Amino acid sequence: MPNRLGRRLLICLIMPALTVIAAFWAFRNVGRWLVAQVTLQHARAIVVLSWRVPFRAVEAADLYHQGWAPEVWLLRDEIDDVDETFIEIGVPHTSDQDYDQKVLERLGVPKEAIRILEPSPTTTVGEITLIAYEMRRRGEDKVVLVTSPMHTRRVKLIWHRVVGDQPQAILRIASGERTDPDHWWRSTKDIQDVLHEVLSLIDARLSLWLHHAND
Repeated sequence: MPNRLGRRLLICLIMPALTVIAAFWAFRNVGRWLVAQVTLQHARAIVVLSWRVPFRAVEAADLYHQGWAPEVWLLRDEIDDVDETFIEIGVPHTSDQDYDQKVLERLGVPKEAIRILEPSPTTTVGEITLIAYEMRRRGEDKVVLVTSPMHTRRVKLIWHRVVGDQPQAILRIASGERTDPDHWWRSTKDIQDVLHEVLSLIDARLSLWLHHAND
């Protein structure tokens, strides 16, 4: 009886300790886990996912000049909610897509190699659905997606659940973007990115699960 009580007491002490160790490990490594880049392959196009101007466009231009794809695709970014103050003082409110196109051209990507996909998607799921549709319409099997380092895990999940294995998405990070996934807690921006991506991953998993459950 005393031995059995001692074993139970030991288990009660070990389990919380293991839980704390696991939580600490997860905390330290979640930033690196969110980065899901894969080996580059030649593809039909390099797609700049919306947001984080100009880093993604800079990376796409670099990949284009390395010869990984003959085209760079941008996603139409419609501005629906422009502050009227911009209009009143006569300052044009440029979209991310406009900035990305200017960056690409400035970095030597020919205008004829840049394509704008339409209509304008409003979510990552919408972006991926549009890209996959265009790839299948053209009978292509590989596309390079350029996005922020900690955004890659969510893009990979959504592509796998929405599109599958064909066409294949090759994820590349915008290497010029200042981020440190191994020490993400040291930067306010990285903390915000990690929290946003973790919560968005949970939301994406639930949304995709509910969508498939209702099919």
